[in-house]
Amino acid sequence: MDRAGTLFPKLPLAQWVESFVDFLTNSLSVVFDTITAVLEFITENFVLLLEFVPPLLLIVLIALLAWWVVNWKLGLFALIGLGLINNLGYWPETIETIALVLVSVVISMVVGIPIGIWMSQKGAVQAIITPILDFMQTMPAFVYLIPAVVFFSLGMVPGVVATIIFSMPPTVRLTNLGIRQVDQELIEASNAFGSSTGQRLGKVQIPLAMPTIMAGINQTIMLSLSMVVIASMVGAPGLGTVVYRAVTQVAIGPGFEGGLSLVILAMLLDRITQGANKN
Repeated sequence: MDRAGTLFPKLPLAQWVESFVDFLTNSLSVVFDTITAVLEFITENFVLLLEFVPPLLLIVLIALLAWWVVNWKLGLFALIGLGLINNLGYWPETIETIALVLVSVVISMVVGIPIGIWMSQKGAVQAIITPILDFMQTMPAFVYLIPAVVFFSLGMVPGVVATIIFSMPPTVRLTNLGIRQVDQELIEASNAFGSSTGQRLGKVQIPLAMPTIMAGINQTIMLSLSMVVIASMVGAPGLGTVVYRAVTQVAIGPGFEGGLSLVILAMLLDRITQGANKN
């Protein structure tokens, strides 16, 4: 028996994984460098764009957006909450967090929604992708940081990549679910009028499934925010860095301020996306 107490020797799974990662690193280094350059360009310029707008003006614009999408109460909450974050001195970190979350969510939507549509049309595709989504959702988030750092070094990019992998499954699942739940009679009626697959998706299934798809996007946003602190461990800037630094230094005050800023941002993004869903 080996030290694991079994009759069979331990499978060298760790060595297999490390060999596979080394193979990818050596063979696809150009691909990873390109992805890193593109994501750095997008995130850095997005941060610069947000920083170009004076904080008070940007806070007012976000408050007006919340008022327009939901109601005046959320607009007032946005004005007070974001004003508090600015007063505490965490506005630059908030901008970086917004950039990380929005870039991750947009990429998750661009990749996840088409995959969900594909799953809804092909049972075989759903059977293959569903276990992959299960793996992505159940794997501890910290594990994603290891290959992210190996492939993309430190900084914002590995944080974005890890966030995308962790937060994409709800968008894929609920896109697939929403389209599959469309009334079969409506689909048969569209087929009777000679609609193609694209016409049926674009004019019947996707519009009717939009509330469910938006619910998936909302969950993706929340999961992205939950990854902010974890992503800070690999150098991703933002409010997560404030919280992580406070934890390592056992600084209760700054940790509470950073956590409160994250809560305000999460509540605001959650209510806005829910309001957009209802509209």
